[in-house]
Amino acid sequence: MSRKKRHPEHANHERWLVSYADFITLLFAFFVVLYSTAQVDQKKVGKLAMAIQVAFQELGVFQASSMKIPVDMSEPMPFDTVQSIENMPHTGALGRVVPSTTGPGSAHSGDMGSLRHELEAMLAPEISRQEVTLRYEPDGLVVSLSELGFFDSGSAEMKPKSHQTFSRIAHLLATNGYRVRIEGHTDNVPIHTAQFASNWELSTARATGLVSLLIVSYQYAPDRLSAAGYAEFHPVASNGTEEGRALNRRVDLVILTKQPAKNIQAMESSMPDPRPFNLPSIVPTQP
Repeated sequence: MSRKKRHPEHANHERWLVSYADFITLLFAFFVVLYSTAQVDQKKVGKLAMAIQVAFQELGVFQASSMKIPVDMSEPMPFDTVQSIENMPHTGALGRVVPSTTGPGSAHSGDMGSLRHELEAMLAPEISRQEVTLRYEPDGLVVSLSELGFFDSGSAEMKPKSHQTFSRIAHLLATNGYRVRIEGHTDNVPIHTAQFASNWELSTARATGLVSLLIVSYQYAPDRLSAAGYAEFHPVASNGTEEGRALNRRVDLVILTKQPAKNIQAMESSMPDPRPFNLPSIVPTQP
């Protein structure tokens, strides 16, 4: 009786494809989950944005907009409407658009130009001696008083001979009603005296000293003034040379904008009385 010849079993070298296919499937499912969780629920965003707008309109912070507010807050809001709310101009405390006061098209840009011409004519001798410099910055017109012309080294007291110059500046700014931020600056040479432990104290003392002088001697309203001390950290020149350090030792009068006194009174008179209000419900519903 003859025996059947057994053939050797064929080895399967492609079993790795099963594991690879499982891995790809799991990876695909993982990215599907990531994609689904990253999608914005436009309905919930629309409800939230509209609830915030309605609440602030009740306070008088936002003016009533021309967009159609759905009566039923459960209805979805188009996402482009939500974006239009987010892109609305920033408003002040009473919902009025706050204009830029230093841009080229602002209402005060012409006033700043006229003021600069007046200052240049009035301070021509000091400018020629480099005791005073004028320049524009994003915040406004800067009248820079050098230490050489106005202060002794390491002192926060203005030189007696400089009071006349400062008085002319103060009277001109007072008649124009501008707000002024006074900034003290130093060079990077450390100071440590009985009165000032560092350049921070010196720069701040000079700035606050001029603020006090404007209030006491020139009857400036305190709400028109502010003071800041920057020590050596806002230089206008290199501290590597004596000339640069001399330029950095200064007090800057940053002329911001005119004080809108009449507008402030009108805004205060039109402010709504404080009253309780109820925020619309923004608890999300189950999709």
